[in-house]
Amino acid sequence: MKTSIPVSLQGRALLQDPFLNKGTAFTPEERARFHLEGRLPPRVETLHEQVQRMYAQYQENHNPLEKHLFLRSLQEYNRTLYYALLQNHVEEMLPIVYTPTVGEAIQTYSTNFREPRGLVVNRENYIRLDEILEEYDDTELVVATDAEGILGIGDQGFGGIGISIGKLTLYTLVAGFDPARTLPVVFDVGTDNQSLLQDPYYLGMREPRLRGEAYFEILDAFIEAFQKRFPHAILQWEDFSRGNAFRVLERYRNRLPSFNDDIQGTGATALAGLIAATDQGKHLKDQKFLVLGAGAGGMGVTGQIYQGLLQLGLSAEEARSRIYLMGRNGLLLQGDSRLEDHQAPFARAVQDIQNWTFAGQIPSMLETIQNAGITALLGLSGAGGAFTEEVVRAVHQNTSTPLIFALSNPTHLAEVTPEHALAWTDGAAIVATGSPFPDVYHAGRIYEIGQGNNTFIFPGVGWGVQAAGASTIPDELFTAAAFALAETVSTERLQKGAVFPRIADLFRANQHVARKVAATAVALGLSSRPVAEMEAALQEPEWAPVYRTYLPVDDS
Repeated sequence: MKTSIPVSLQGRALLQDPFLNKGTAFTPEERARFHLEGRLPPRVETLHEQVQRMYAQYQENHNPLEKHLFLRSLQEYNRTLYYALLQNHVEEMLPIVYTPTVGEAIQTYSTNFREPRGLVVNRENYIRLDEILEEYDDTELVVATDAEGILGIGDQGFGGIGISIGKLTLYTLVAGFDPARTLPVVFDVGTDNQSLLQDPYYLGMREPRLRGEAYFEILDAFIEAFQKRFPHAILQWEDFSRGNAFRVLERYRNRLPSFNDDIQGTGATALAGLIAATDQGKHLKDQKFLVLGAGAGGMGVTGQIYQGLLQLGLSAEEARSRIYLMGRNGLLLQGDSRLEDHQAPFARAVQDIQNWTFAGQIPSMLETIQNAGITALLGLSGAGGAFTEEVVRAVHQNTSTPLIFALSNPTHLAEVTPEHALAWTDGAAIVATGSPFPDVYHAGRIYEIGQGNNTFIFPGVGWGVQAAGASTIPDELFTAAAFALAETVSTERLQKGAVFPRIADLFRANQHVARKVAATAVALGLSSRPVAEMEAALQEPEWAPVYRTYLPVDDS
């Protein structure tokens, strides 16, 4: 990593560039060279001293949203200081910059708008994207959303760009992507959220959402212009509605290295927890899984469980036979006219349940648990409290160690609290959640709750794909990522009940994921970089929050 870089900006322009600004850390020599004398306090501070000052200011904010907005302002002022602060307090601040607080920040995005960020694509500018993108600096990573399926809060229109900003923050924090080469994108194709349309402060397009051909005409134009301008960049699709999430992924996944974190990242994260919970997968194929929620996340988890079972030697038929998928109306069955294409492969045949006992036309969750002998319960439904005491106890009757994964976000949408899951199973359950939960004290023992946070997966996948120069991102890379993540869970963590690493170990876990992803890309023939270059890219991140020495362009 270079210790000095050439800089052409001077004076006020330099102080206003968040990628170059050092604030009080500019040295006396730099202040003289770049016409900064008199513009800054006389004291020269180190980055460490600045971090201490910013943390003191951060603590003066008294609720999560205030803290989020404080950090966002710092991000727009000094990127290096922002990431150094996050790095020093990652466990405390991750829930502030990402879930659950980012959801509230997105809901109030227009009201709290301060600085423009990223690229906004809409029906008025999409035909000029070639010339618009010419104004953007070199980009290696994009997170793009149409904001119709934001977390558990649905259609958020223009404000959804906040999720793209948040995800890119994590790529830099965890995998060292250069923030100057990342780009948040929102497709502002209208909104069906009436509260936004009636909000006097709403900054997005005040019209109903585009659908069908008009919608994909905009996305097609973006992909074409994007590939021309940034032919080697990675694109992550984020928080699309269930239907569009799958259509968009399938439409573009073979045209450029792209993936959908809600589908593939969520799936790999859940699979990693299941592998860790079953002695590194030794007992995974002995489980029977019920996945509650047949949307993007639920289908991603279902697909990755299936891939994991295949990797462990089960046939396709055997793997599918161990997975039961529940929608809002009950168990998904073949022949149901409401089935979507991506759900159909995991719908059960009617003959599969002909000997079951159930009251209605379609088995309920409880009836499925009892009839199928479910041992692993995974929630991605957004239905807070769906795993009732009766449901959890029913799973426990089928196994001495029930696996209870309540993965819906944010916190209030979790299908069960860890405290309840452990109480209802007399401490026997292995519990994981999507949002952060505190440790649970039960029967004289402290249980640590592993957070199935996608941040353990997607930055490492991006890092591995970038290092390998992979041309596409197939599902096999996410399965490799899941097995890799499970390997990073320590014996000590597992003994305390947690099946994911600590948030403080995000970098270490993602670096291990990146290595396995890159190796798998090579094995699949997707890599375009020499092995030596790939290894160098995996050795250390390309960017870190440290100040470099600035030299005038003429001196460099």
